[in-house]
Amino acid sequence: MQQYETVIILTPLLSVETAKEVTAKFSKLLTDNGAEIVQEDNWGLRKLAYPIEKKTTGYYHLTEYKAPGDLINKLEVELRRDERVMRFLTIALDKHATAYNDKKRSGAFQKKPKTEEAAK
Repeated sequence: MQQYETVIILTPLLSVETAKEVTAKFSKLLTDNGAEIVQEDNWGLRKLAYPIEKKTTGYYHLTEYKAPGDLINKLEVELRRDERVMRFLTIALDKHATAYNDKKRSGAFQKKPKTEEAAK
């Protein structure tokens, strides 16, 4: 199975609870069709780089998962049908991106606190 990342931007008119329900719906679609969710990250309400449908903000949600290739088409059809989804992007991760995400999850890129000697 290939590893993928999907970022979804939901309309800002939704409540936080509704946004969570929508993302849970797509996560359930993935798991029901044989995908394994590696990580989900809710980025919350963010400013868009450019207006989409006359809206300047949106709820961002990132899902990283392992799935068979034919499932991606099924997921994207459902994303296109849902009027609450403004944009989405699915990316197939190569071995380098997968290794980077594993290191990021383990905390390898967090800034280390300054020691007293380095502060002098």
